[in-house]
Amino acid sequence: GAHPYNTTPQHTAQAREIIGPNALLAPEHKVLPIADAEEALAVGRKVLNTYNYLNLTNYVNNFKRLGFTDADLTPPGSDKFIDALVAYGTSDDIANRLREHLRTGANHVVIQVLGGPDKLLPTLAELAGPLGLSR
Repeated sequence: GAHPYNTTPQHTAQAREIIGPNALLAPEHKVLPIADAEEALAVGRKVLNTYNYLNLTNYVNNFKRLGFTDADLTPPGSDKFIDALVAYGTSDDIANRLREHLRTGANHVVIQVLGGPDKLLPTLAELAGPLGLSR
């Protein structure tokens, strides 16, 4: 199986095609329980830049394969780029973004909650309903 990190539903579809229908596919997607797009993009940008992904050749090459341009990938990253890697908004908005991975071939989606440790459990609890999970 595969557990891709920092990917998009488009990558999930490509990965499913490569690994076939029977292998486990569990991509990671970052989530941020913030409705304000400008604030969410700023937080997402800070997280992605903290780990220097836009200066790591393997990540940059993968992002380019997904259709991002040099302009998108010039630090600190374009809004389009950050928006693709960080699901934000209401719980329903976030759940819809996560379901895109399931629709494109994921068996499971690993959720990385951004915003600090105090956001983890409340965010997961809020997402449980829209994702059809029991608390």
